[in-house]
Amino acid sequence: MKTVTKSAVRQPPRDIPLDTIRRLSICLRALNRLKERGIATVNSVELAEPLNFSSEQLRKDLSYFGRFGKSGVGYDVGQLSGKIHSILGTDKVWNVAVLGAGELGTALLGYSGFEDFNLRVCAALDNDPRKIGKTINGVRVSAIAGLSDIVRRNEIKAAILTVTKTAAQEVAQKAVACGIKAVLNFAPVTLNLPKGVHVSNMDVSCELETLVCRLANRN
Repeated sequence: MKTVTKSAVRQPPRDIPLDTIRRLSICLRALNRLKERGIATVNSVELAEPLNFSSEQLRKDLSYFGRFGKSGVGYDVGQLSGKIHSILGTDKVWNVAVLGAGELGTALLGYSGFEDFNLRVCAALDNDPRKIGKTINGVRVSAIAGLSDIVRRNEIKAAILTVTKTAAQEVAQKAVACGIKAVLNFAPVTLNLPKGVHVSNMDVSCELETLVCRLANRN
């Protein structure tokens, strides 16, 4: 069992596995729940196993970022939460734009959970004249033609892409040209973007097909 010490944290290598980042994100949510319950310390087994990965894996994931602490005590919940926030970059506020104000974009604009991790959806853009000018959950929908100015004024580096698959590549390219460096893509299409632009794909149909396949092939 270990506890976090500030001096143990080091600059991580550039090639951190994506699965490591995802597990740490899941851990952060678990740590927040522990804080809400007033739990001050937790060991690696208590933290990792309810999340369906091993304590050894958790320690390996954290080892990319330094040596975390003292044996025999357990992780300090508040300190570890703070360190993972720093590792993930969510120890500061990031402004995010939603590109596409259809049904999915509207739903995401209404999701309050982003704020828990310092992600602020501050802009929504669309090319439909019927949507432009409307306010959705406190965010005004602007014309996609004004993306460059909105990105610059709000220092936006990340975008959520919720347009149709036929429009996705064009809109993503425009976003990158305006300074967007990371895209969460909900369109069912593979984006071809310049090196250095980070893309995460959320293909809901594919994920559902995977679940159905598992159901269909149960022993």
